[in-house]
Amino acid sequence: MQSKTEYRDFYGLLKDLWLPVSRQTGDLLYILTRGTAARHIVEFGTSFGISTLYLAAGLRDNGGGRVISSEFEPQKVARARRNMMDGGVSDLVEIREGDALETLKDNLPDSIDLLVLDGAKSLYTEILALVEPRLRPGALILADDADFCPEYLARVRAPKGGYMSVSLSQDIELSMRVA
Repeated sequence: MQSKTEYRDFYGLLKDLWLPVSRQTGDLLYILTRGTAARHIVEFGTSFGISTLYLAAGLRDNGGGRVISSEFEPQKVARARRNMMDGGVSDLVEIREGDALETLKDNLPDSIDLLVLDGAKSLYTEILALVEPRLRPGALILADDADFCPEYLARVRAPKGGYMSVSLSQDIELSMRVA
């Protein structure tokens, strides 16, 4: 889970498992989306799209926007796209199939309001680095299971690192871009 080279093999073994956020975390994603009046969201780790549904519902209720989400398992991408259709939010969601280190390095909005990290934990720091230049001041980052990536936690908790960060529970780190 903490390997930067074997993450595809590890998550490939989990390709048929539902790895959804909890109802409480889903509600938190919706609250963060609505509360920040988010219009542009990037999500790392679509899985079957449960968290994406909460994010898209928040965007819909904000009057519109876009969730750009990335998933490398083709079966999960297909299922997530069906879930977006069934949920009536497919017009608000773009799911990019492939390794997020590639799919999220180009064609992102100039200003991102919310970043959700819920993919390969070992890549949180690298994904943050890809998206960071586009995070607006005040943008929020929610990292699920961040304790599996101490390097990421050190980055967002560094006193002069450009973030204010708080652990919401044993598995969720919420950070705000301050610089």
